[in-house]
Amino acid sequence: MPQALGRPKGRFTQHRRLDVLRDLLSRYPKGLTLYDLAHQLDVTPRTMRRYLNEFRHDFELEQFPTRGGGPLLWRVRAGEIPRKVELRRTQAYAFLAARRVFEPLRGSTLFDEIDMAVQKLVTFAHRPGRGPNAGPADAQLERRFVYLPHAPKDYSQKTDELDELFQAVSDLKPLVTLYRSSGKAREERITIHPYALVLHRDSIYCVGYHVDRSEVRTFLLDRMRNSHSIVTERFTLPEGFSIDDYFQGEFGVWRAEERRRVVVDFDAHAAEFVRMRRVHATQRLASLPGGGVRLTMTIGSLHQVTSWVLEWGPHATVIEPPELVERVTTELAGALANYPTSVTRRVRAPSTADARPPKGQVESPRKERRAALRRAASR
Repeated sequence: MPQALGRPKGRFTQHRRLDVLRDLLSRYPKGLTLYDLAHQLDVTPRTMRRYLNEFRHDFELEQFPTRGGGPLLWRVRAGEIPRKVELRRTQAYAFLAARRVFEPLRGSTLFDEIDMAVQKLVTFAHRPGRGPNAGPADAQLERRFVYLPHAPKDYSQKTDELDELFQAVSDLKPLVTLYRSSGKAREERITIHPYALVLHRDSIYCVGYHVDRSEVRTFLLDRMRNSHSIVTERFTLPEGFSIDDYFQGEFGVWRAEERRRVVVDFDAHAAEFVRMRRVHATQRLASLPGGGVRLTMTIGSLHQVTSWVLEWGPHATVIEPPELVERVTTELAGALANYPTSVTRRVRAPSTADARPPKGQVESPRKERRAALRRAASR
């Protein structure tokens, strides 16, 4: 039984339709009739006219008659669509190495588009090279030069929300969604102006304007449900908006009006690892006695700083601000409360008496060397 014409099954958003139509028109620069286009996209001529009207918002179309007075041909005006993008093999491998960063998007229309581009890059990378430094064509470096995600989330049940969110961001359309804020048991229907889409630690966030609360906030895709964009409306980005203003390096995309000075001391065991990474743009490092290092930075929200400090275990000590000290100690006390008293007694930190060495045993390598010299001199 032939498939009925109309909207294809599954997710087929406006963004996806325009991309398919653009690829189709770029393959036929001489033009196609309305009926040819409708047949290629498996839609009715009436639906195809609507797609062409949408396409005109981004590209300039032109119509011209065919020989013999047949149907008009549609084509993109010359120069509107680039024919190709020049890439070197090393550039292709660099993009392929980062392809796994998009794994959280798998199952969405956006991921399908990215995957199409990835497959083109793979095909290009496997072509025989030229020149003495071309390297073997079958090296398959894309399998050996890779980015490993931190802990990719499974958004397979959120593909509808992701597609709607991406379309709203790209088209500057308001988004209506059911959203459950952190710490709340009930959802609320909210309207947001999604300014930007952010992948952080393989989770998907949206920085946008909360219409009801009149403030810019960060929204987590995990907490969105039944989302849809308002196709009849459009918002404008605030003048001077930059997503960089919301970056907090390792600590996500939260922003706070108040800036706090954070000071954390790391012992010698952790110092090398701390020096190897830049967790925030404002960080400064200073050496401490005994091989440790002090990290100082100025940051807005402390939302993720607490968990970051706890990841270092006994190798990190918060010096300031007092609020962060309290957050860390509260978390540690709560964690210890989950274990029996007998266990916590065995793992408690050693006291000064416990740390004192037995009688006759030296307390440091320097004292040990001095004792060795005294014994040698007395012989």
